[in-house]
Amino acid sequence: MSKMNGAEAVVKMLQLNGVKHIFGLCGDTSLPFYDALARLDHGIDHILTRDERSAGYMADGYARVTGKVGVCEGPSGGGATYLLPALVEANESSVAVLGITSDVSVVSRGKYPLTELDQQSLYRPLTKWNTTIDLASQIPGAIRGAFRAMTTGKPGSAHICLPYDIQKHEVDAQDIWAQPQHATFPSMRSCAAQPDIEQAAEKLVASRAPVIICGGGVVLSSACQQLEALAVSLKAPVCTTVSGKGSLADEHPLNAGVVGTNGGVLATREVVQQADLVLFIGCRAGSTTTEHWKFPDSKAFVIHIDADPMVVGANYRTEIGLVGDALLTLTALNEAIAPQLNQRVDGAADGYAIVQKAHAEKNRFFAELAKSNDTPIKPERVVDALNRFLPAEAIVVADPGTPCPYFSAYFNAPQAGRHFITNRAHGALGFAMAAGMGASFGRPNAMVVSVMGDGSFGFTCGELETIGRHNIPLKMIVFSNSVFGWIKASQKTGYGERYFSVDFDQTNHARVAEAFGIKAFRVEDPAQLDQTIKAAIAFDGPVLIDIISQQLQDTAVPVSQWMG
Repeated sequence: MSKMNGAEAVVKMLQLNGVKHIFGLCGDTSLPFYDALARLDHGIDHILTRDERSAGYMADGYARVTGKVGVCEGPSGGGATYLLPALVEANESSVAVLGITSDVSVVSRGKYPLTELDQQSLYRPLTKWNTTIDLASQIPGAIRGAFRAMTTGKPGSAHICLPYDIQKHEVDAQDIWAQPQHATFPSMRSCAAQPDIEQAAEKLVASRAPVIICGGGVVLSSACQQLEALAVSLKAPVCTTVSGKGSLADEHPLNAGVVGTNGGVLATREVVQQADLVLFIGCRAGSTTTEHWKFPDSKAFVIHIDADPMVVGANYRTEIGLVGDALLTLTALNEAIAPQLNQRVDGAADGYAIVQKAHAEKNRFFAELAKSNDTPIKPERVVDALNRFLPAEAIVVADPGTPCPYFSAYFNAPQAGRHFITNRAHGALGFAMAAGMGASFGRPNAMVVSVMGDGSFGFTCGELETIGRHNIPLKMIVFSNSVFGWIKASQKTGYGERYFSVDFDQTNHARVAEAFGIKAFRVEDPAQLDQTIKAAIAFDGPVLIDIISQQLQDTAVPVSQWMG
């Protein structure tokens, strides 16, 4: 057809950009868009959610495991405000997520219509790209612009505001086309300059004790094999940020693990301290990773690889900045290093031995607690059981609070890649259940486990109905300890144990799940934990395990400021 309406044009443009799933919630101003989805043959599944925040987090989890743009949508007014947490998290985490919000009609603006809101101003500081459509003819170009912005350079989120009346106006079908490369991210990659690569190769070969610190950029760019090749050739220890977990297989003999204030321990800090050269890759070198810029210290010789030129040199004096995609730049760096390896300095540190020592210290401490029969159940025992019983390709999605530091430090995936997800940019509660649902749609052949505290469960439990309606085979674990644990632990160490307004009553989360038709278990005795987790893994469908667990302020949680 030579003509179509605006809503049909949006659906067609999403189809041409390879979209297969949309997560969202209906509203009055979205009716033309929903009608177009109902009428057209587009091959897109719309996942009706119970909260727009959850829709955004689902799109985030979906994008992280597929490398495709995640798409979420919501109506004007409250719906537009509820999408905000997910879009800012995705943007700061370099994840391509598109939020589409409908709006009041253009002709109604300024007349006090219900749900009127300046959406463009609201989203401007929170997304990489953002627009309000004023004419139907702008729709194709706006969607092309959003996909171009989300997937190129440093990936991020985008927002399109789609007024009600514009969805009914005509669009010329000749304007409906898409750029195929922009369906996945990162797209249209660039490599760092060759002279900079050669200089970096020379310095790496000459260094006595190089250490590599990887952020989320390595996994995002699928550069895990190139990273491993570099680490092995230099015998260099690899540390990761929380978001960079998966850059190297967790049990690789050169992977020292997560460093920093969330998931790092004293043994991994020592790995960074002994370095004479630090190579940051796809990492912003922020406060969490560097323990507020103490490890490495300001005297370190720094080489930094990042797709975003604004990141390089932002927090550390950087001797060599390599601005480019991690996959392309590491490939070129390995090629430059290979002929020079016979010139490695005498007495160079043995990264294998350094990592082995760090692992021994870290695991000795963990293993003792993981065997504990104390009640309430220690978090270490839960992580250990999952390490032993989860299938190799499993994905763990962890909420902030109790799950994040424990799973950052101790969860072991046997292969590199995206097998651990957490929302470390802004750390909002209520992420894990929804992002786990999105990951399940994106990678249906992998077992997905969402791990959350009971505080997070309270934010998001309405999505249990969505899980049951779609029979999403998500495995959910709730650490039930009746507390906003991270804050209470901070009150213990920094405020003289003056606990205020952080405790709440215990919920029987298993019974809540059963009310939504979800199979559930409740575990109070640590001796029953193994058999319960094995039963949940074997069950063909969604399962929730409610674990009565130790409060965070009483645990040996791997958070540096609480460890002394």
